[in-house]
Amino acid sequence: MSERTGAGEPSRTLALLWGTAPDAPRKGPARSLTVDTVVGAAVGIADERGLAAVTVRAVAERVGVSAMSVYTYVPGKPELLDLMVDRCYLAMDRTPWTDQPWRDRLRAVAEDNRRLLTAHPWLTEVAALSRPPLGPGVMGKYEHELAALDGTGLPDVETDAALAHLLGFVQQHCRAVHDAARATTDSAMSDADWWAANRPVLERALDPAAYPRAVRVGTAAGEAQGSAWSADHAWAFGLERTLDGLAALVGR
Repeated sequence: MSERTGAGEPSRTLALLWGTAPDAPRKGPARSLTVDTVVGAAVGIADERGLAAVTVRAVAERVGVSAMSVYTYVPGKPELLDLMVDRCYLAMDRTPWTDQPWRDRLRAVAEDNRRLLTAHPWLTEVAALSRPPLGPGVMGKYEHELAALDGTGLPDVETDAALAHLLGFVQQHCRAVHDAARATTDSAMSDADWWAANRPVLERALDPAAYPRAVRVGTAAGEAQGSAWSADHAWAFGLERTLDGLAALVGR
């Protein structure tokens, strides 16, 4: 089940994202951490163990304070998730734009986002379409990627939709790669090993007379890709077809 951004209290989240949250008066010793330290610890846990492992208690253990102390930096996990997403967006690669054709610029946008989601696979589990955390990372990323569509002649609404369409492809592809990697880890068996182990059963069950297209096409694809599904082949094919679709829109 996906987590979603924007589930926290908006004014408090935005204040934390932009560093305008006032220091609440409190008794006791001075605070020993920063919000950035807490968020960095949460990102580290998510990268190592997945998003489900990110709890206030786990973050507290990582930074060496009590769970109650963490709440003096962030109100709760919903706000923490927004800060984690924005931090990753702020630090991601951003290919500089010069005078490349728009198609090359969008290909670079896709590749930059692919690297981001490969480095932080848990981001593929975060739904952030309708209520993204509008912090400096999100806004900087959006501004930069919109600029990749400069010169296409698309009106503003279609520019936004074209970018969302491209990023949707990247998100779904990387989620599929993430799920495939988890399946391999959970089964302790690579795809190649799985097909080799089940080949005798499959050869008996998959009758070419009953499934002529499935057997012919599936065999050709499997031989070409080395397995039933190749992440690299799916990426190259899907990205070019996505750009082809946008080319029809731009050419219109």
